[in-house]
Amino acid sequence: MRRVRAVWQGLGLAELNRRGRELELLHRAMGFATLALVTLAPLLIVVAAADPLGHGGFALWLVDGMDLSGRSARALTDVFTPPRKVIGTTSALSVALLALFGLSFASSVQNGYEHVWRPTDAPWHRIWRRQLVWLVMLMGYLYAQVQTRNVLAGTPRILLSMAAGLLFFWWGPHFLLNRQVPWRYLLPGALATMAGLVGLRWFSYLVFTPLLVTNAVSYGPVGTVLVVESWLVGVGFVLYGGALLGRLLCERFGDPGAAFRTEPGAPEAARDPVTAAEQEEPPTRSEQDKV
Repeated sequence: MRRVRAVWQGLGLAELNRRGRELELLHRAMGFATLALVTLAPLLIVVAAADPLGHGGFALWLVDGMDLSGRSARALTDVFTPPRKVIGTTSALSVALLALFGLSFASSVQNGYEHVWRPTDAPWHRIWRRQLVWLVMLMGYLYAQVQTRNVLAGTPRILLSMAAGLLFFWWGPHFLLNRQVPWRYLLPGALATMAGLVGLRWFSYLVFTPLLVTNAVSYGPVGTVLVVESWLVGVGFVLYGGALLGRLLCERFGDPGAAFRTEPGAPEAARDPVTAAEQEEPPTRSEQDKV
C-alpha cells in the first residue's frame, strides 16, 4: 500500500483527484450533458435538417459520434430522426430562441474553463460574442466530422478527424478565455481531451452499442435517451477533465514561474505571497501593546 501511495503521489494522480473534487468534475459533466440535450440538441436538429446534402440529419451525427452500427444505430435513428417538415415549421423567432439557449450551453463550457485556468474577468459585452462564435464553430466542427464519413474512410478519416478535433479543442479554450492563456499551455489539454474522446468512442462501441438495443426493447424511446445522456456525461467529463489534466501537466513539466500557477479556488492573497507580504502593513506599537 505504501508503494501504491508513493506511485499515486509521484504521478500526480492525488493532486489531479483533489482538483477534480474542487472543480466538481462529475457535477459539471452532468450539467454539460443536461444542457447539451435540452439546449444544444434542438439547435443541432434544425441545423442538420437544413443540410442541403441531406446526409441523415442529427441522428447520423449521434451515430457517428457514438460509433454505432446495426440495430443500435437504427434504435437511435428511430428516436432522434426529426419530422420532414421541421424546417417549414421553424420560424425566425424559434431559431433565435434556439440560438439563445445554445448560448447558455456555451456559457457553461466557458465557465468550466474559467474554473480550471482562473483568468481575469473579460468585458461583459464581449463574452456573448465569443460564446456565439464558439457555438457556430462547434456546429461547423460537428457538421464537418459527419461529412467526412461520406468522403473518406479508414485511416485517412481517423487522422483527419483527430487533427480537426485537436485544433478545435486547442482553439476553443484560448478563444473563450479571451486569449489570456498562451497557446503552448493549452496544447496538453487539447491532446488529453482528444485522447479521452478516443477512449470514450472505444468504450461506446463496447458498452453503449449493445446497451442501446436492450434499453430500446425494455424501456422504449426513454431507454435510448438515457443511454445518449450517459454518453454526453462522458463527453463532459472528458472535456473538463482533459483541460484540468492539461493544466496539471503544464505545472509539473512547464515553466515554474508561469502565470498560470494558481491553485483552483485559492484566494487572491494566497496566489501571490510576495505581493501579499508587501501589501501587509506591520502592526503599530499600540497594537503590539494590546496584544
